[in-house]
Amino acid sequence: METRHHADRVIERTHASNDLTPLTASWRRSALRHGLDPAQPIRARRLTAAELAARREAMGPFLSVAAQAVDELYRVVSGSGCAVLLTDADGILLDRRASAADAPAFDAWALAPGADWSEAAQGTNGVGTCLAEGRGVIIHRDQHFLSANTGMSCIDAPIHGPEGQIIAALDVSSARADATEGMNALIAAMVGQSARAIEAAWFRAAFPGARIVVAGDGVEALVAVDRDDLAIGATRAARRALGLPKTGALKPCPLSDLLAEVAEGEGGFGHAERAAVIRALARADGNVTAAARALGVGRATLYRRMSRLGVAPAHGARPGSETVRRDDIGHAS
Repeated sequence: METRHHADRVIERTHASNDLTPLTASWRRSALRHGLDPAQPIRARRLTAAELAARREAMGPFLSVAAQAVDELYRVVSGSGCAVLLTDADGILLDRRASAADAPAFDAWALAPGADWSEAAQGTNGVGTCLAEGRGVIIHRDQHFLSANTGMSCIDAPIHGPEGQIIAALDVSSARADATEGMNALIAAMVGQSARAIEAAWFRAAFPGARIVVAGDGVEALVAVDRDDLAIGATRAARRALGLPKTGALKPCPLSDLLAEVAEGEGGFGHAERAAVIRALARADGNVTAAARALGVGRATLYRRMSRLGVAPAHGARPGSETVRRDDIGHAS
C-alpha cells in the first residue's frame, strides 16, 4: 500500500504542469525519458567481475589520488552508519567504504561496487541525479523515484577533471530510519568539501611539472602554469572565476594576460591601465625608458601615469635609465 501511494504521488507530480521544482524535473526524466515505473522493484544492474575490473583499471590513477579524501570522509561519517562510495561518470560504483557490520545492508540495497546507479537505470537517486544535473544533491528517502529506494538517504557531489568535465561522483548513503534532513545538510557540506579536495589533488597530479597558482578567492580555483609562465590548465572553479570555457583543453596563454583580463572586467579601465603599466615594466625588467617605448608613450608621460596609478620608481636610478624595483612590480597589482 505504501509503495502504491508513493508511486501515485510521483506520477501525479510528473504530470503537474505548474510543478517546476528540480526534484519533479528529475522524476519527469525518470518516467518520461527513461520509461521507469516508480512502483516497479528494479534492482540495480551489476557489472560482471571482469567489467568492473576493467572500469577500475581505467580509473586506477584517479582512485589512488582520491583514496585519502575518501578515507578521511569515511572516518567522519562512519559512526552514523553511513557508507562512502565513489563512482565513475556513468554512475557505476567503483569503490566503497563501509563497516563490516553495515556492509550486508548496503549489499542488499545494491550499494556495492559494480552497481549501476545512473538516473537512467534507477531513476532519481543521489548518484544518478548528481551526474545528470552536474551539481550536489541530497535525495532523502521518499524523494527517490523508485518506491524500492525510499528507505535510503543519498548525498552526492560531482567531481570534475582537469579539463572541466565530470569524471565521478562522491556519495554518502545511509539506510538508517533515523536519518534526518538536518543531518543530511551537514553531511552534504562535508561531501562537497571532500569532492573539491579530490578535484584539486587530481588536477595537481595531471600537471606534475607545472607551478600551481590560486586564481580566485577559494583554494579550489587553481591554474597550472608552465616554465614559460603560460597557463596550461585550470580547474572548474578557476575557469568560472577567469571566464574560461567550462570544458575542454585550455589553450596556452600568458598567465599575466589572463589575470589582467579579469582585472579589467572587475576593476574597470583604471585597474586595466595599471595592470598594463605593470606588465610593461615587468617585461622591461623595470626599465622605465624601455617600458615607455613598448607602450608607445614618452618617458615623462609614463612617469605621470605611474604617479597617478601608484607605481613607484626605484630610488637612486640614473637619469635616462630609471628602473622600477622588482618588489614594486610584484606588489603593485
